[in-house]
Amino acid sequence: MMSDLGDWVVFGHPMNFSLLILVALWSLFWKGLALWHAARRGEAGWFVAILIINTLGLLEIIYLFAVAKVRGGALFRRDG
Repeated sequence: MMSDLGDWVVFGHPMNFSLLILVALWSLFWKGLALWHAARRGEAGWFVAILIINTLGLLEIIYLFAVAKVRGGALFRRDG
């Protein structure tokens, strides 16, 4: 049930549309960053897993910091 374009009801609780957009942007940011690093490292398995599995950024963050061992300053560098 939707009361207007700003409110959605999910599992019986109203969800603010702006929160939905914020979560989508959060997930898109981490997914893009992780896909970029996986592609540059030639890790096809991780690339496909990250592309297909949606975890709101959790799998992507685990990949970046635990598997690829990318550190803060190297997140956006082309050589990292």
